[in-house]
Amino acid sequence: MDYQETINWMFNQLPMYQLQGASAYKKDLTNTHLLIDHLDNPQEKIKCIHVAGTNGKGSTSHMLASILQEAGYKVGLYTSPHLKDFRERIKINGPDASGEISEEFVSDFINKHKAFFEANDMSFFEMTVGLAFDYFAKEKVDIAIIEVGMGGRLDATNIIMPLVSVITNIGLDHTPFLGNTLDAIAFEKAGIIKPIIPVVIGEYTPETKVVFLAKAKECHSEIYFASDLISENYPSDLIGDYQMHNKKTVLQTIAILNEQKEFKITTENIKSGLLHVVKNTGLQGRWQQLGKFPKVICDTAHNKNGLEIVLKQIQKEEFDDLHIILGVVNDKDLDEILPLFPKNALYYFCKPNIPRGLEASILEKKAIIFGLKGEVYNSVTAAYQKAKQNAAKSDLIFIGGSTFVVAEIL
Repeated sequence: MDYQETINWMFNQLPMYQLQGASAYKKDLTNTHLLIDHLDNPQEKIKCIHVAGTNGKGSTSHMLASILQEAGYKVGLYTSPHLKDFRERIKINGPDASGEISEEFVSDFINKHKAFFEANDMSFFEMTVGLAFDYFAKEKVDIAIIEVGMGGRLDATNIIMPLVSVITNIGLDHTPFLGNTLDAIAFEKAGIIKPIIPVVIGEYTPETKVVFLAKAKECHSEIYFASDLISENYPSDLIGDYQMHNKKTVLQTIAILNEQKEFKITTENIKSGLLHVVKNTGLQGRWQQLGKFPKVICDTAHNKNGLEIVLKQIQKEEFDDLHIILGVVNDKDLDEILPLFPKNALYYFCKPNIPRGLEASILEKKAIIFGLKGEVYNSVTAAYQKAKQNAAKSDLIFIGGSTFVVAEIL
C-alpha cells in the first residue's frame, strides 16, 4: 500500500475514536502491551514527558516541545487528533511537513506489521501510538512529549515511564467513558502518575486535589501544584487567556527537568520557546486569528470549561456584530454548553464532516431553546462563506464548537 492507501486503511478498517466515538474505545491496555512487545518495546529507548488533562494538554505539549527545541534538543512530539493531515500527530523538531513523520515511514510501518494488527484487532489509536514510539526510538530523539488521547489510566500511551507526568486540569468531558463527576475523571487522569516519578498538576479544585494527593502518596511521587508555585508570566505567541494556566504548568515541568540535571534549559530558552510555539511546532487552532476586517477567530475548545474561557475572551473583543459558526459532535452534552453562548450573536449552524458530526438541523433546534438564533448550512465551508458575506469590517466572526469544525476552515 502507498501512503494514501495506508491512511485510508487505518481510517476505514479499524476503530478510530476521532471518527466513530464510543465504538472505538477500549477498556484495558492488553492490546497495547501486546503491541509494544511485538515492536520490541521502543518506548523504553526514549525519555518522555507524559501529558494528560481535560483541556490544555495540546498547548502544553507544544510549549514544552518548543522550549526544549530552543535548548538545542531533538524533540519528538506526539499529539492527537490531527487537524488536516495524519502526520501532524508525530513530528520531530518541526513546525511543518519537514518535521512530520515521513509518508514512507508510515507506509512501511503499517505494511510490515499489518498482519499482526489484523490478527490482534488493533485500534487506530493503538497502531498510531506504536508508530510514534517506533519512530522516535529509531530517530533517537533526546526526549519525546507524549500527549494522552483520552483519560489516562487506560489510554494506550500509558505504558511509558516518563521523567515527569503532567496533568493540566480536570473538567467534564468524555463522561460516558471517564465518569460524570470531577473526582471520577481525576481518578482516570491520575492513572498516569507512576511510582517515584514526579507529577505536575496545572489547575485543580478541592475535590480533584484530594484524588491527586492520594495517588501521588500511593506512588511515593513528588507532586507539584503549578498554580500555587509559579508566579512568572512570560509572553507567548499563544495568546488565548487560558494559556496563562498552561504556561505555569510548563514552567514547573521545565523546573523539574532542570532539577533532574538530564537536561539544561535556560531562562532564555524558556522565553524564546514560549514566544515561538507556532513557529517551532506548527500548532494551530488555539485562539488563532484568520482575518482582520472582519476579525476572524477560531478555537478548538469544545467542552464546558474550554468554551467558558473562550466565550469570555470573545466578549473582551471590540466589534459591532458577532457571527458564530457552530458545529459539534453527536456525543456532546448540548444542555451543558449551549447556555454558555451569547444570545446576541447570529449563528451559522453546520455539521463537521465526520461520522460523529451532529446534524446541523438538530443543533439548531436545540439552540433555539436557549435563545440562539441563526440558519442551518449544509457544510462548514458554506457557513463560513455566508458569515464572511454578512459580516461588516467592524464585526467579529468566531468559528468553533469542535476541533473538526476548525479543521475544515484551516
